[in-house]
Amino acid sequence: MSIQPLVSVIIPTYNRADVICKTIDDVFSQTYKNIELIVVDDGSTDDTQAVLHAYGSLIKVFIQANAGPAAARNRGIEVSQGDIIAFQDSDDFWVPTKLERQVRLLERVGDSVPCCLCNMHLKNLHGDGKDYYSFDVSLIRPPNDEGLWLNVAEVLATRFVMFNQAAAIRRKPLERIGGFNTSLKYLEDYDLSMKLAVEGPWAYIKESLSIWAGGEPNSLTKKAADDAIVLNDCMLRILARALASAQERGDAKVERHVRRSIAFCGRALRGILTGQSSLRSERIVEQLRGQLDRYHKAILRRSPWFPQMKAITFEEFTANSHLIGP
Repeated sequence: MSIQPLVSVIIPTYNRADVICKTIDDVFSQTYKNIELIVVDDGSTDDTQAVLHAYGSLIKVFIQANAGPAAARNRGIEVSQGDIIAFQDSDDFWVPTKLERQVRLLERVGDSVPCCLCNMHLKNLHGDGKDYYSFDVSLIRPPNDEGLWLNVAEVLATRFVMFNQAAAIRRKPLERIGGFNTSLKYLEDYDLSMKLAVEGPWAYIKESLSIWAGGEPNSLTKKAADDAIVLNDCMLRILARALASAQERGDAKVERHVRRSIAFCGRALRGILTGQSSLRSERIVEQLRGQLDRYHKAILRRSPWFPQMKAITFEEFTANSHLIGP
């Protein structure tokens, strides 16, 4: 029987004493058992420490001054020992077979594949009581239940896909790209996925194996939505780095998509700023521009120029692995 790689599960938490136990117990219900569970307390002021203490040596707890989830995850990476890293938030959940299936696929394809991404069930995403799924929301349409996603960078240049809780990532490429960018207040997970996208094709699982329970009034998702100026500024910084990376690689296709995304985001930010203007004429002009951009995006999504997921089966990968690289 082959040796199972150690998986480090990293959970950043801040003032979640009321829910952190459910998430920890959920991780321990995974069918894959070679796990070290690391909880990084990002300066909680509630009873989080007392709750975590009750687990004793079953978990590893690290405490830091409040610095945000990106810094907490980076601390977890730094102290972890696993060959594979998985991130979970302190109020979300996994299907019991998530890690087992992801590890199995990563072992099958070898080191040229930096991570494995599964679909995610998004509960009450828009506050309408409906269920959504991350692949559907991001217009990612896998042709098979499992496989290798070949054009990750091209697709992510045009839209965001839920990543952190749905991914299992090899340590070496994660360390190579420098982990999370702690200078970003929001979207650090999008930045990480964009950097991993050029490390090689991704394994994927079409089935939803992660459950996102976000959307609470005090959640980071809600705060980001209410902080549109900073959110768009973070997006522009991420896209600027991705543009420089595409230019350095000579990837003209990705560069073209990123430039278009930068233009959309820049106009959106300008519209938000103009919306605060006292001049009614300026506000009307930007509202019209925003409406045109929404039409433009809708048309683009239905056009041949909107990149669709390109994927192959694992059998095809095995037969052609010498032709497939980062």
